[in-house]
Amino acid sequence: MIAQSSDLILDRMMALHPKIIDLTLDRVWRLLAALDNPQDALPPVIHIAGTNGKGSSQAMIRAGLEHMGKRVHAYTSPHLARFHERIRLAGELISEEHLTQVLDECYAANDSDSITYFEITTCAAFLAFSRTPADYTLLEVGLGGRLDATNVIETPALTMITPISIDHEQFLGNTLARIAAEKAGIVKRGVPCVVGPQPEEAMEVIEDRAARLGAPLIAYGQHWHVTTERGRLVYQDERGLLDLPMPALPGQHQVVNAGAALAALRHLESPEEACAAAMTDAVWPARMQRLWRGPLADSAPGVELWLDGGHNTAAGAALAEHLSTLPARPTYLICGMLNTKDIAGYLTPLAAQAEGLTAVSIPGEANTLPAETTAAAAERAGLPATTAGGVQAALDAIRATAPQARVLICGSLYLAGRVLRENG
Repeated sequence: MIAQSSDLILDRMMALHPKIIDLTLDRVWRLLAALDNPQDALPPVIHIAGTNGKGSSQAMIRAGLEHMGKRVHAYTSPHLARFHERIRLAGELISEEHLTQVLDECYAANDSDSITYFEITTCAAFLAFSRTPADYTLLEVGLGGRLDATNVIETPALTMITPISIDHEQFLGNTLARIAAEKAGIVKRGVPCVVGPQPEEAMEVIEDRAARLGAPLIAYGQHWHVTTERGRLVYQDERGLLDLPMPALPGQHQVVNAGAALAALRHLESPEEACAAAMTDAVWPARMQRLWRGPLADSAPGVELWLDGGHNTAAGAALAEHLSTLPARPTYLICGMLNTKDIAGYLTPLAAQAEGLTAVSIPGEANTLPAETTAAAAERAGLPATTAGGVQAALDAIRATAPQARVLICGSLYLAGRVLRENG
C-alpha cells in the first residue's frame, strides 16, 4: 500500500512522546488552546465510556439518529484498517485531504512539544468536527475517562457508561471501584448519564459521583429494562414498551448494548422507527463479523469464518456464550493477543466451545504475545493448541484436518485490523 500524506504525518506524531499512553489532560488543554478551543464549537456531544460495548452502542445510536435525517459526527478508536475510520464527519469517513489538513495544523500548533499520539489526533478530530456542520457528535473514550483526551467537553448533551469490567489495570487500577471511578470521570454536573448493567461495586461509584454532581442517571434495571422474547428485543422505560427487531450485531451481549443505545435515543426523543433502525442498520466491524469473501475467506471454501476483536475476560465470556448458541459445528480458534491482556481470563470460557486453538503472533505489534506463550496459556485452559506463522497458515492447517470447520479469528483488535486489511 502506498503511503499517503496523512500516514507520514501520523508517523511523525508517534515520535512526539516516549510513551504510547500517558494519562493527563495538561497537554491536550495546551494544544486545544493553541487551536482556539475547537472542542467548544462541537455540535451537541454524547460522550461514551465503559469497558465493553462502547463502539457497538455508538454504532447503534448513530444508526438511529441518521435514520431521522440527523447529521452525526463520530469518533472512535483504535482503527482497524485505516486511521480515517476514527473520524466520521456528518456521516462520512474523513477524506484524505481533510485529514491531512487538520493533522498538519495540529502538528504545527503543537510546535514539537511533548504530546501522545492519541492526544494530538483527538485534537485533530475536534478541529475537523468544529468545522463541519452536524446535529450531534458521538465521542468514544479511548482509555478510562477522567484523564482521557476526549474528556474536555464542559457540558455534553448526554453521557453514557457501558458495562465495566477489569481491563487496563496498569493504567486504571486493579479493582472495579477504581476502574469505575476513572470511567465515571466523564459524568458532568447536571448532565444526564445512561448507565448499562454494572457490577454492584462499580455502580456504587457511579451513583456517588452522579449524586455529588446532580447528574440524573438513566440506569439499567432502574429506569430501563431490556430482554428478548420470541426472537424480538423488548425494551421498556417510563415512556412505555418497544417491541423491536433483534440487533444486527450478533451476540447476546449486544442486547444490553442495544438497551443502552435505546435509552440514549429515547432521552433524545427519537421516534420508534429510529429505535428500530438502531437495531437493524448498525454496522460495527470485527464484532463477531462473518467473513464471506476476500482472499482469506476465498482460500477456505467450506469453512465458516468469523472475526472478533474482543480481548478481555468479559469479551471472552460473551464470545463463548454466543458460540454456544450457534448450530453445532467443529469450532477452532486462531488467536493472537497483546501482552497487556489477561489471556487466561479471556481463554478459559472459550475452551468449552472450541476443539482447538492455533496461536499466532500479531505482525508489527511490539506488545504482541509470542504465539508460543498464547498456545501454552490455551493448553493450561484445557484447549489443545499449536502455533502458526500467521493467520493464513493457521487457517490452511485447520482446513486440512477439518474442511467444514467454524473458525473464529480472535484475541485483539490489532489482529482483527490486520485481517481486515489483508482480506480487503
